[in-house]
Amino acid sequence: MTKGDGRRALRVAELIRARFAEAARRRLDDPRLAGLVVSRVHVSDDLSVVDVGVRFLGVDVPDERRRLVDRLRRALPALRRSLVSGIELRRVPSFRVHYDEGEDARERVETLLHEIANDPKPEPDAK
Repeated sequence: MTKGDGRRALRVAELIRARFAEAARRRLDDPRLAGLVVSRVHVSDDLSVVDVGVRFLGVDVPDERRRLVDRLRRALPALRRSLVSGIELRRVPSFRVHYDEGEDARERVETLLHEIANDPKPEPDAK
């Protein structure tokens, strides 16, 4: 594998995606995290930064989402080592967590397209 081809970063991202939600639920023992879903993980090519996008099933209130993301961010120092155990890395990467709004945006676009499709067409002016 050549340096910078990204395959290693993709493998590490997939391993972290598979482990993140379970590690957070186990480590934090917070019932509000029962609906935690890791929607996206991106690992930089040099394996120094891991960006984790999360969603919470059943949590529709933006303030509650923000509190849960903050809870995860505060727990990252404790989660980092357990997340990369078993993955041979020279150093433990830094982690960033954010709420993934991509699904919300997709649903909004679909709603708008549905509204446009069902909007009555104006009749052309008769001349």
